[in-house]
Amino acid sequence: MKRISAWILSAFYWLAWGLCLGFFHVLQVVALHTRGESARRHVADALNRSLLLCLRLLGIRTHLHIQALPPTGRPLIVVANHQNQIDISGISWLLRRHAPAFVAKQELGHGLPSVSYNLRHSGAALIDRADARQSLREIARLGRMIAEEKRAAVIFPEGTRARDGKIKPFASAGVKTLLKYAPDALIVPVCIDGAWKMNADGMFPLHIGHDIHWTLLPAIDPLQAGGAEAALAMAETAIARALPTTCAG
Repeated sequence: MKRISAWILSAFYWLAWGLCLGFFHVLQVVALHTRGESARRHVADALNRSLLLCLRLLGIRTHLHIQALPPTGRPLIVVANHQNQIDISGISWLLRRHAPAFVAKQELGHGLPSVSYNLRHSGAALIDRADARQSLREIARLGRMIAEEKRAAVIFPEGTRARDGKIKPFASAGVKTLLKYAPDALIVPVCIDGAWKMNADGMFPLHIGHDIHWTLLPAIDPLQAGGAEAALAMAETAIARALPTTCAG
């Protein structure tokens, strides 16, 4: 019976998901051309909130936890473990005051309503994983932007999603590049727990009736931690400790 319910609810979820992307794409275009970038960001915030609400169609309960709020008026480098594409909506809504811009694969910059438009206009670093130089140039540009505008950059140092929920080793190159161009940035760890279960059985049917948690952990000052490598190691440890033992690796 649960399997049948999963098929039915998954169909409703994907329909709602698609309608949200189409509707908010139009709103973003109108907002940008009539009211400017600030208005477009507010529409993007509403999009991410709506995508989280769509999870209720699957019986998925979302929880946003804040252990410590990072300061405003200072650039932030948000590092998180990566389990599912919905991770992005949770982080975006949780840190909306800081207008987060993501490090994302280049392919996402085109072809996906709302999402691609938001990435292109938010200042996201769209990287080609097969071209290290291009990737570092894009991340450097993002670093300069957050330093100038006092915004947040979001990066997933694992590189790819952990489809079983277990955290993978963090790579430091992206974070080190961001810090090179935003040397006064704080590193803000975000722990994501439970999102991987959603696609445990594939894209269809989706897993239903579980919980997803986003936990905003205390910020780390790389200058006090002893540099980028040490600060990232501290962030990785903090995230691993916040995960259930079965997912900590």
